[in-house]
Amino acid sequence: MASTEDPKGADAPKSDSLPENNGATHTEEQTLPSSSAGHPTDGYPTEDTRPDTAVMVAPPPPPKPPPPSDDDDEDEDDDGMLRMSFLGHLEELRARLIKMLMGVGVAFITSLTFSDRLWLFVQEPAHNALMKLGIKPPNLVAIDPMDQFNIIWVKLPILAAVFISSPWIIYQIWAFIAPGLYKRERRWAAPFVICTAGLFLTGGAFAYFVAFRFGLEFLLGIGLNINVTPMVGMTYYFDLFVNVMLGVSLVFEMPVVIFFLTLLRIVTPKFLLSQSRYAILIIVIIAAIVTPTPDVFNLMLFAVPMVLLFYVGIFASYVLTLSREGKHLPWRKIFYILGVVALAVAGLIYFAITKYGYHVIPQWPFLTR
Repeated sequence: MASTEDPKGADAPKSDSLPENNGATHTEEQTLPSSSAGHPTDGYPTEDTRPDTAVMVAPPPPPKPPPPSDDDDEDEDDDGMLRMSFLGHLEELRARLIKMLMGVGVAFITSLTFSDRLWLFVQEPAHNALMKLGIKPPNLVAIDPMDQFNIIWVKLPILAAVFISSPWIIYQIWAFIAPGLYKRERRWAAPFVICTAGLFLTGGAFAYFVAFRFGLEFLLGIGLNINVTPMVGMTYYFDLFVNVMLGVSLVFEMPVVIFFLTLLRIVTPKFLLSQSRYAILIIVIIAAIVTPTPDVFNLMLFAVPMVLLFYVGIFASYVLTLSREGKHLPWRKIFYILGVVALAVAGLIYFAITKYGYHVIPQWPFLTR
């Protein structure tokens, strides 16, 4: 028999504090919001909990990204590096050597067309030295019948070809090294080729116009007061000429070597300056070995330019270090000072020429009466 009692149950407790909620469960009723004072809210929101009175707080600004480090740059540049196997490197080296030899070959053929003029240019220091010493005729001597052919038509054009093709040779060396460098390091290609070739040619010019001329005149004049007449064979003269020219030209590459040692973080300008006295001692020893004669005069002709080039390399290293630190050298002031010095020197030369009768000559000291 069906019961006629209340479906909610006769014994069910009635709550007067909570309104009836159609379809609402007891759990939902318990999660209704309450006032901030902790009093019951009868299920309705108070003024404190209305959405229009809520305080909107702006989100904090996003943190700034850290500056890219050198390691990040290197990681980004890794994709630009050319990776080859050992056989690939050998094949690349072979191709570069062939291109070097082709450049030297073209320069050699070109040098053959004016080999006579080249020989007159090469023998001029000996001719002038013999003239100043009063030796007549001031000519070189061919002791062996093959001397003229071997020197004028073979050795001398090869030497001229090496100097003429030196920019091409240096470029091929850089092209072989460049694939293993980062992109930011490859931008040094043009300065490397220009500075290296320029210093090599400058060293050859210094050897020809200064070191070799003075050294030769000093050596040939040693025994004149004791009845010794110098007679110079063209083979011995040419060998001495090649040794001096190539030796001084290679020594003039010292600033480039110091710059790249700094670029690879092997040395620093502070370290080079602190160890400069030992560097000068080593330079003098090297000059004594490279100098073809044991006299002090020729030793100083080699050692003094090497010391100056060492300090030029320190200056280049200092400029590179400032660039890494985000600083810049006051180039405008430096060029201004150099310009003032150049104008002062030019004024002195002009005054010496116009007032005292000096004239310019194509050899050291380039100014004489």
